[in-house]
Amino acid sequence: MERTGPTVRFSGLLAAATAAVLAAGALVATAPAAGAADVDLARNGGFESGLDGWSCTAASGAVVSTPVHGGTKALKATPAGSDNAKCSQSVTVKPNSSYTLSAWVQGSYVYLGASGTGTTDVSTWTQSSGAWKQLTTTFRTGPSTTSVSVYTHGWYGTPAHYVDDLTLVGPGGDPVVIPAVPAGLKTTAITSSSVALSWNAVSGASGYNVYRGGTKVATATGPSATVTGLTPSTAYSFQVSATNAAGESAKSAAVTATTTAGGGGGDTKLPARALVGYLHSSFANGSGYTRMADVPDSWDVINLAFGEPTSVTSGDIRFALCPVAECPNVESEAEFKAAIKAKQAAGKKVLISIGGQNGQVQLASTAARDAFVTSVSKIIDTYGLDGLDIDFEGHSLSLNTGDTDFRSPTSPVIVNLISAVKSLKAKYGSDFVLTMAPETFFVQLGYQFYGSGPWGGQDPRAGAYLPVIHALRDDLTLLHVQDYNSGPIMGLDNQYHTMGGADFHIAMTDMLLAGFPVAGDTTKVFPGLRPDQVAIGLPASTQAGNGHTTPAEVNKALNCLIKKTDCGSYQTRGTWSDLRGLMTWSINWDRFNNWEFSRNFDAYFGN
Repeated sequence: MERTGPTVRFSGLLAAATAAVLAAGALVATAPAAGAADVDLARNGGFESGLDGWSCTAASGAVVSTPVHGGTKALKATPAGSDNAKCSQSVTVKPNSSYTLSAWVQGSYVYLGASGTGTTDVSTWTQSSGAWKQLTTTFRTGPSTTSVSVYTHGWYGTPAHYVDDLTLVGPGGDPVVIPAVPAGLKTTAITSSSVALSWNAVSGASGYNVYRGGTKVATATGPSATVTGLTPSTAYSFQVSATNAAGESAKSAAVTATTTAGGGGGDTKLPARALVGYLHSSFANGSGYTRMADVPDSWDVINLAFGEPTSVTSGDIRFALCPVAECPNVESEAEFKAAIKAKQAAGKKVLISIGGQNGQVQLASTAARDAFVTSVSKIIDTYGLDGLDIDFEGHSLSLNTGDTDFRSPTSPVIVNLISAVKSLKAKYGSDFVLTMAPETFFVQLGYQFYGSGPWGGQDPRAGAYLPVIHALRDDLTLLHVQDYNSGPIMGLDNQYHTMGGADFHIAMTDMLLAGFPVAGDTTKVFPGLRPDQVAIGLPASTQAGNGHTTPAEVNKALNCLIKKTDCGSYQTRGTWSDLRGLMTWSINWDRFNNWEFSRNFDAYFGN
C-alpha cells in the first residue's frame, strides 16, 4: 500500500523475463526442407472455411476477404483491453518428431507459436510489417506428445493484424484414442476445506476430470488439482479420469481423505459480503485525512494504516495518530478510541495494519519475533482492536537459498512471522480477525517462480507469501491480494494477464480459489482457499495506484467469479458464489473520489 500517489513497481524478475522472451521471440528460425512423408497438418490454415478448426479469444477473430496473402480469405484479429486476440487450434502429431510452423502475417507485433510440444515451446514475432511477412519456427515433440496447440496473437493496445496461409509441416499423427485410466491417485495436502490431489500423467491425455463421490467437481490440464469448498472433519472419496478429443477414460481407483477440524479462521461474524478499506490514520497525503467517526457505514473492515517498526529488523511495531502539523483535522486519541468502539458496536471490525510501502519488517531473529508479538499486542490492547492485517511489502519477506517447499519453510523471516501470528491468535482466541494484503509478486507469481529457484538466480521474494498463507490458512479470515501496482502475471490458463480490467481480477482470484502447483511442480500444489476467505484488492481511484479498474469492469469480475457470467476469454475453475467481497486502498482515496468505489459495492450487492 502506498502513502503517496501511484508508483510503477514492475519487478526486476518480471522485467528481465519479459526482455528475455522478447529477445528470443525476435529470432526467426530458418525452416528446413520438409521430408518426403511430411504433410501440412494445420486445419483450414488459409481461413477459406471461416474460423472452422480455430478458437479465438473473446470476439477478437474474424475472417475477411481483404487483405489476403493467398486464396480469397484471411484472419483479422483485433486486440482489445486485456485480450491479445489469440487464435489457436489443436493438432495431432507424432512423438519425437520435427515440425515446421509457418504463417504469413501483416501488422505490428504479430506472434506465431506452438505450445504443449513436450520439449521447448516456441514462438516468433514481427515488430512491424506493413506488407505480408512470413514467420517461421521449428520444434521437436517430446517422447509422449501426441498433440500440440498452434496459435497466433497480437499485443495489448495494438491495431488489428492479419494472418493467412498458416501451415504445420511434419509427420501426421496417429488417430486419437481414448486415454488410459490414470494411476497413482493420492492426496498431497489436506486442510479443513480443501483436498489437493495428484496422479500419474497419462500419455495422450489433454485433460482430466476429478470426481467427488461420483460427481465431477473439477477439471485439470495437468496431473494435479485441488478440490475446495469442503466441510471440516468430513470424509470424502475422490476419483479421476483422463480425457482427449476421442473421449473420457474410466474412473481411477478411489482415494479417501478426511478434512481437518479447522481453526476458526472464518468464525469472525463478518457479513456474507464484506467491504474492506485502509484508513490513513498515521499520516497524510493528497487524499486528505479522514476521521474514524466520519468513515461511512459501508465499510465492514477498517484497517488502520500503518503500524511500522522502529527499525527493519527490530520487530518493535509502533502506531500513533497523524501529527496535527501534518493533519490539522486529526481527532484526539480519546475521540479516536471512542469512534472505534462505536464502529464495533455497529458490527464493524477495526484492525491494525502492519507494514505498507515504507514499513519494512524482517523478523530475522526470535528476539524480533517476540518483540513483534509484544508490541502488536500493546497496540491492539491500547485501541481495543479486533485483530491484525499483514501488509508486508518490499524486502520484508524473502526465501533463503535452498528453501524450496512452501509447505515446510526454513527461512527465519518466514518461520518467525508464522510463529508470531500463531501466538497472537492463541492469545486473543477465535474472534481474532487476521487478514493479509500481499502483492501479486509474492503470491500468484509463485505459479511460475518460487524463491531463488532450484539453480539460484531468481528474485528470492517471488512467491514468498505462499508459506505464510498456507501455514495460517485455518486462522486466516481474509486474503485480499493487491491486484494493482503489478506487472503481467501468468494465470492458470498459462497466459499473461495485465492489471486494469476485469480479466486480471478474474484470473488472479481464480488462482487463489482453485489452487496451483508452485513453480510448476505438480508435487507441490498450493491448495485453494475457501471463497469466504478471499476478497479482491483494488485501488479506489486513479490517484490511489496503478491498475485502477472502473466500476463496470469491477462488476464484470464479480459476475464472472460469483455467477460465471461476463468471463470473457478466461474460464474459471469453479463458480465462487461465496466470494467474500472487495478491499480497496483506501477509504481516504475513495472519499477523495466522491465514494465511487464503496457506492458501487453497495449498489452491486444491494446494500
